[in-house]
Amino acid sequence: MKDIDLLLLSGDGVGPEIMESAISLLEKIQSSFKINFNLIEGLIGGASIDAHGLPVTDETLNQASQADSILFGAVGGPKWDSLPPNEKPEKGLLELRSSLGLFANLRPAILFDSSLEASSLKPDIIKDLDMLIVRELTGGIYFGEPRGKKSSSAFNTMIYERHEVERIARVAFDSASLRNKKVCSVDKSNVLEVSEFWREVVIDVSKDYPDIELSHMLVDNAAMQLVKNPKQFDVILSSNLFGDILSDISAMLTGSIGMLPSASLDNRNKGLYEPVHGSAPDIAGQGTVNPIAMILSVGMMFRYSLDQLEISEKIKSAVSNTLNDGYATEDIADKNSKICSTKELTKIIIDHV
Repeated sequence: MKDIDLLLLSGDGVGPEIMESAISLLEKIQSSFKINFNLIEGLIGGASIDAHGLPVTDETLNQASQADSILFGAVGGPKWDSLPPNEKPEKGLLELRSSLGLFANLRPAILFDSSLEASSLKPDIIKDLDMLIVRELTGGIYFGEPRGKKSSSAFNTMIYERHEVERIARVAFDSASLRNKKVCSVDKSNVLEVSEFWREVVIDVSKDYPDIELSHMLVDNAAMQLVKNPKQFDVILSSNLFGDILSDISAMLTGSIGMLPSASLDNRNKGLYEPVHGSAPDIAGQGTVNPIAMILSVGMMFRYSLDQLEISEKIKSAVSNTLNDGYATEDIADKNSKICSTKELTKIIIDHV
């Protein structure tokens, strides 16, 4: 196997801490599986603003286009909150996704048995939870034009082209074909024309997947159902805005947002991999952030972009075994847990790998 070029974008807040966990894991995999990584570090978000005055530079975008895969930490924090929306750290991530054509965001929500008590829901509601949210990532209201803000009003545009809906729908149906063969498409077609259009296109695409069961749900009901009966879902298909919200709800089903990985893929499965939890500036630098979301994101990278399913499964098993042994960071700990720091939990997981 040729050397793999990985771009590491730690970003802000807890980003550098969880990136250290990812690097430690990659070093273990490199020695154990004889895979060579070229680790390239770049700046994004607030770190890039402080260094270059921009949330992402052309140099970083070029590095990303040349890399085989990208590992991303987090962006944002109070230091940059007063900046205009188009200049904030988050703009760097949006530009990165757009420039690379990373249109498909995959966010699995899997509950490990050892984390049952960490969830705010009753164990019988969430035991054996295993679902996937497929979120469209480069269209919709986050990118729609025109947009603007005046002293007396503000406006944004939610727009989707047919090809944008078709390609994300195919990702959802293809994903479901490897799972339990069910897709629930989420929209707001009772009040939004763009959602009515979304539903029509998804139905058209579904004709190519006769073995997949397609259902539709309004987004407000979907939010309620995620809390009421989450195991009814296999694959949820959603637009950019709705997927952003629903995936954070699904994060809490697993006990902590620190448990959820994600993948953002282009049409050739090149991807950017990141934890869902964000920069968490309130705990940055304290050594307490949960590294599991980042470690599982590395696992997703081996599955989707590097075609190394065995390594991906070993990483997932290592996390499960560590949790079963009672080790945890504070966010998922119960009265019987052996509470660890970020580095301690990372080491234990790596030892299991």
